[in-house]
Amino acid sequence: MAAIEFATETPRITTRPAVATRVVNALANAYRAWKNRRAFYRLGEMSDAELADIGLTRADLHVAIGLPFGRDPTAKLRAIADERADTIEDIARKVA
Repeated sequence: MAAIEFATETPRITTRPAVATRVVNALANAYRAWKNRRAFYRLGEMSDAELADIGLTRADLHVAIGLPFGRDPTAKLRAIADERADTIEDIARKVA
C-alpha cells in the first residue's frame, strides 16, 4: 500500500466515530431536555411563596416556557434568578 492510498482512506476511518459521537450527543441532549422539561412543569405546581424562596415568580415560568423544545427552560430560569439576585445585591450595596 502506498502512502497516497493510506492518506485517502484515513478520512473514512475517522468520520465514523465522529458521526456516532454526534448521534449519541444528540440523543443525550434530547433526553436531558425532556428530563428538564418534566422538572420545569413540576415548578408550575409550586405555590408563589415556594417559587419566591428559590428566587422566581410565576411570570418567570411563563417567560421560560416560551422557549423552543430543544432549549432548556431551566437554564433560562437560572439566568433570570441570577440576574435578579445580582440586582438585589446592587440595591443593597447602594443602601448600605
